[in-house]
Amino acid sequence: MGTRRVFEYGGIAAAVILIAFGIASVVIGINGRSTVHNSLAEQKVVGTPDMTPAGIKAEAEKAKLDVSKLSIPSCTVANKAVTSGSDARCFAQYMTIHALEATGGKYYSQMPRWATANGEGTNVEAQALKGKNGQPVDNPAREVWIQETALSTGLNTSYMASEVSLFGIVVGIALILSGLGFGVLSLGGALRKRGSAEEAGARLGQPVGTVSPTGA
Repeated sequence: MGTRRVFEYGGIAAAVILIAFGIASVVIGINGRSTVHNSLAEQKVVGTPDMTPAGIKAEAEKAKLDVSKLSIPSCTVANKAVTSGSDARCFAQYMTIHALEATGGKYYSQMPRWATANGEGTNVEAQALKGKNGQPVDNPAREVWIQETALSTGLNTSYMASEVSLFGIVVGIALILSGLGFGVLSLGGALRKRGSAEEAGARLGQPVGTVSPTGA
């Protein structure tokens, strides 16, 4: 078997492998997006009426938040079932503003650790409100952020999984096209070489592979 044949068969094998991997990548990507959709639909998450840019801005102003410092989402999920990664991310963005409304515009790290009778909270254990067991009571406003962070992390993970699955589909399509290109080049290259040899022989007025007599 000549070197040319080895390269031809190698090109065909590479084409088959690329196409196979491409198909597998597309199938896995589609399954991934389907899993995200089904998992979100199972949770029956529905956006609240204020989950629009205008609605959340009005609610933030009512809560006396500095709207100029807030990152107002540009998406909308008001009264909409969250069943896709992009909707999940949008819902999580609105949840962050809701949490700020509940905590007076403060993030978890900005709030005192323990609760106090006046509701302001404190980081001094001796000044903290004591529970029935005599231990300081945790600041309930901080619990808002703990729950918000847990839920928004799950929603953002759904978005990430959806985007990774989409990337897998795109890569799979690219692999399939690359494999087809390898196949065309491998098969078409041999045909073009043979055709070129025949054309050269025709121009010389002799069959391909014959040698003109010496001294003719």
